[in-house]
Order: sequence, then structure tokens, then C-alpha cells
Amino acid sequence: MKLHVALCYALVLAALSFLTCTQADTVLRYTDHEPYGNMRTRAINDIFFAAIEKESQGRVRIEAHWNGELSTSYNALHTVQVGEKADIGIVVPEYTPKQLPLYQIFKSFPVGPASGEKQAAFFQHVFHDVPEFEAELAKNNLINLQFFLGYPAAFFSTSPVTPLGNLQGTTWRTASFWHQAYLENAGGKVIKMPWNAQITEALNAGALNGLLVNLDSGDDIQAQKAAKYIQLSPQLWLGHVYLLTINKARWEALPAEDKAAIQRAAASTQRKIGPLLDASLRDMAHSMQQSGASITWLSPTQLQAWQQASRYQQVQEQWVAEQVGQGVSESGHVLARVTTLLHEAMR
Repeated sequence: MKLHVALCYALVLAALSFLTCTQADTVLRYTDHEPYGNMRTRAINDIFFAAIEKESQGRVRIEAHWNGELSTSYNALHTVQVGEKADIGIVVPEYTPKQLPLYQIFKSFPVGPASGEKQAAFFQHVFHDVPEFEAELAKNNLINLQFFLGYPAAFFSTSPVTPLGNLQGTTWRTASFWHQAYLENAGGKVIKMPWNAQITEALNAGALNGLLVNLDSGDDIQAQKAAKYIQLSPQLWLGHVYLLTINKARWEALPAEDKAAIQRAAASTQRKIGPLLDASLRDMAHSMQQSGASITWLSPTQLQAWQQASRYQQVQEQWVAEQVGQGVSESGHVLARVTTLLHEAMR
């Protein structure tokens, strides 16, 4: 009888303990527009999310939804802002320029730091030292937990010799309005067309001479089969930042210990971003080269020629004037501060 009572008592205690642990868990629903498996999504899941669970000792769990299951890339800001379908998610500033005008500044520089480590450190300094970026997210009911970076941009060309300082007589496709302006300033013609199989068809037909696009995006559509001459440098990447944000109200409601665990996980993740970028770039370039692509790593002189031909500072000035006209009065000040930090990162 005593043994029976003891067993019942133990079972009750175990049940109460289980219920207590279950009630204490914080489950955050995550939305991402890309499928799991590439460099960025693996870093988010295998490094950041794993670190969150470790640092919280299992109290915080991430319920990840990939491949646009909960939200498209263009609607992600609104999805996390409202916080009904998802608590956290990737927001790409380029897709929401009206809501996040200041974040457009990052893509306005033709070249940047020479390594993934320096690029990651640059963004860390910017987000720490320039409060306007945090304030812009807060206006949209968002808080950034951690940022992630992608591959550098690359020039995919059908011609073996493409002098980036003079693109006269060539036709290009690129997505960013900054890059469109820079290609035109360098003498090229830019046409707009959807990002699908038509791109490869246009390259094969001669309607396009090349693409200016992130290396992995070009690889996704196998652009190198039609434009196998690729000019590349880690310094061509700067600006396509992925913000892993959380609904502001949801963040404020989290227990202090959960917030601290997430912040520790972000700090440890930050240290791994740069080396991951550099290693992944080398691996992808080698893989593309093995499949027939001709990779040319741009020299400092070639990068300088591209930067000068882009006349990027004039384009920046025009953009600031437009933003001030639309009420973003701090755009000039923020651009100047980011420029200073960028120059420091490139020394």
C-alpha cells in the first residue's frame, strides 16, 4: 500500500513538473521566404537557433517555417509587424524601401570591406553606433535580433573581356535601383525583366550581355551556362543584409532570462558569420569553376575603375534629396555616418 502511494505521489510530481516545464517554454514561430539548405538558412537554423536553445537550456524553442510557408519575402515585414502568423522572421530591407528607407543606404556603395569578417564587423558597428536604424525598425513594431549576410555580387558576362570602367554597347540586367544607375553611369544599358528562365534565354539570344547579381542567385538559375565569364570579388558585396527581426510587443513580453539567452546566442553567432562567408564564397566559386565557369578575381585597380565609373556619390546625393523631400530628413546625416564607418572598415 505504501509503495502504491509512493508511486502515485511520484507520478503526480512528474506530471506537475512536466506541466510546469511546458508552460515555461517560449515558442517563437519563424518565417523565411527561402527553403532550408543554403548558406544563410543553414546558418540561421544550425548556428543561431541551435544557440538559442542551448543558451536558454531548452526554454526557448523556434518553430521554423521555410520556403514562404507563412509569408512571402515582400510581405515578411508586415507579417512580423502584426505578429499573428509569425513572431520572428527574415526581413529584407530592399523589398520594403518605403518602410525602411535608411536601410537602402547599404547597397549604395559599389565596393566594401575585403573579407566576410570585416563586412560583419562593419554592420555590427553601424547598428551599434547609428541609432536611427533601430528607430526605423521600431516605427514598424520590429526589433532586430541578428543580421545575416549573403554572397558578393558578381558580373556574369557572355564576353571574356568586360572592362567594368566602360560598358558602352552592352546590355545588363540587375535588380537594385542603385546598381541600375551605376551600370548606366558606366555606359551600359539596363533592361528590366523577371528573374526566371527568360534571363538565360535572353543571354543565349544576345538580348542581354550580362548580369550584375549575387553569385548564388546567378548559380540558382545556372546563368553561367549562358554567361560563363564571371568577374568576382568579396568587395563587390555590400548591402544585401538579412534582418532576423522579432515583433516588438512579443520581445517586450519575453521573460528577462529568455531575452538574455537570445542575446547571448546572437553574440556567439556574430563571431561565426565572417568565416562562414569567406569559406562559402571560396567553395561556391570553386564549384562553379569546376562546372565550366571562368572565374576572374577582380584586382584593386579593376574595383577602383568600377567605383569611379559608377559615380555612386552623385547617385547618393540624388537619393538623399529625394528622401528629404519625402520627409526622411535624417537621411543625409545617416549616409555620412555610414560612409565614415565603411571607410574605417576598409582600411
